[in-house]
Amino acid sequence: MKNYIKELRSKFKKYEIDGYVIPKNDDYFTEYSKLNRLEIISNFSGSAGLAIILKNKNYLFTDGRYTIQSQSESGKNFQIFGFEKLINCKLFKNLTLGIDPKLFTNSQIKNYFLKHNKIKYVEKNLIDEIKKQKEHASIPFFSLNKNIVGESINSKLNRITKYLKKKKCDYIFISAPENVAWLLNIRGSDSPNSPIPNSRLIISKTKKILLISKKEKSKKLIKNKIIKLNQFLDINKLSDKIVKLKGKKFLVDDKSCSIYFENLIKSKFKIVGREDPTYHFKAIKNKIEINNMINAHILDGVALTKFIYWIKKINKNKITEVEAARKLEQFRKMNKSFLYPSFDTIAGSGKNGAIVHYRAKKENCRYINKKDIFLCDSGGQYKYGTTDVTRTICFSNQSQYIKNIFTKVLKGHIAVATTNINKDNIGKKIDSRARKFLNESNLDYAHGTGHGVGFFLNVHEGPQSITKINKIKIKSGMILSNEPGYYEKNYFGIRIENLVYVDKIDEKIFFKNLTMVPIEKDLINFDLLTISEKNYLFKYHLEVYSKISKFLNTKEKKWLASFI
Repeated sequence: MKNYIKELRSKFKKYEIDGYVIPKNDDYFTEYSKLNRLEIISNFSGSAGLAIILKNKNYLFTDGRYTIQSQSESGKNFQIFGFEKLINCKLFKNLTLGIDPKLFTNSQIKNYFLKHNKIKYVEKNLIDEIKKQKEHASIPFFSLNKNIVGESINSKLNRITKYLKKKKCDYIFISAPENVAWLLNIRGSDSPNSPIPNSRLIISKTKKILLISKKEKSKKLIKNKIIKLNQFLDINKLSDKIVKLKGKKFLVDDKSCSIYFENLIKSKFKIVGREDPTYHFKAIKNKIEINNMINAHILDGVALTKFIYWIKKINKNKITEVEAARKLEQFRKMNKSFLYPSFDTIAGSGKNGAIVHYRAKKENCRYINKKDIFLCDSGGQYKYGTTDVTRTICFSNQSQYIKNIFTKVLKGHIAVATTNINKDNIGKKIDSRARKFLNESNLDYAHGTGHGVGFFLNVHEGPQSITKINKIKIKSGMILSNEPGYYEKNYFGIRIENLVYVDKIDEKIFFKNLTMVPIEKDLINFDLLTISEKNYLFKYHLEVYSKISKFLNTKEKKWLASFI
């Protein structure tokens, strides 16, 4: 790593820059990418971060989920700050920072860099220059039929063209692959944990489309007549095509349209809007998508319940965190609908549980000590659905201190699940309910309470979320996570996570649990629960038992029944 930093600095003079900025994202702005330039230069393996290398200093910026992890992985060579430090940051005052214009949006540059320093576009990515990136196989995209996704391509494109006409605009540039996937009912293999098709899309107000990708990835779609040959455009020919398009006005996506592509569009067109409506359309799942997600969560619940029973029965300080994660994946693989994990499993025992997005590695993981509590956050991509669930479990009687904190986290989890979302209908209001019981003891956690989740897509999806700042209205059909927690450095971590969807009966909306996995009863101080909270737990475990018990063996079934 030191050699890479030294080699990077050796290029500053040639490009007339004082420093270079390396984000986590690739040029598709996906969270989990096969490319990780940030890890190459900083050793930081988290899903959100940005490094700035100067001539004599190195800085790493990340969020509250990675406070401990970033110090552990990168603290030796980097000064580490939260992302909020970047706003109005004077660390780089009067310096010229180089960036790859394909990896940043204009809004990111305006928010973080332009007030106190200069930005210079460096067309060649300097990390790629010092370390050649591995070429990944171009696996063709595949399509999903209407019976799986619940809405035709034509219907979705009609929604977009209606939006374009309302905005009096000629075209929209769909730059987020997740939105291309939703609009064209296609998926791909371009992310290690999500069926993302790395591609972009131009849609005209007259419903003409251009799918922009590599030809070898689109050939199956053309062959199967999902798109026509003249609806495909090779990524290398985009600049020539833009010039030939007729019209005056374009919409772009402020979240994923890079400076490079924005400048390409602006060479001929006026950009009149910076919001892709697909995020909002995609966030509201139809009944078929919801039913598929329900079925996927039953399959996932069976696997995780079998895993929890197994590890609680056999653990005698002889299982490592890596072995536990591998065993959980084996349970998931017992079902033929399972494809692969929706993110790298977080299996943290004892003090490692306090690292919010800990990733166990064979060379440095811990044995799961019977005296410790064990936090396991995992998920799967299934045909067809995406799961994400966290359970914190124990193998021996724990202190009253840990039980009390676990119970306060549980009370927050129940408070979210039972929210009257007809009244508290934005994430900001719901988030305060989750933290209430911890806050009463001056405790808190440094991450959001919940994120949106895609249908057989990204495990993290917007625009809805349950955080201290989110103001997006919660609507019927949305899917979110419910995951309050508490983390004590060098001691333990606690998180309880279910996915929920928003159901609607007689104009009233409410959360319903998708996740069907028992919650650790041996960590609960029942004296701290109200009657209604105890009733919630009883009903939840009764539902879990009714939905998954038929897939369990006799011993597993008897154990699960003890939760009711």
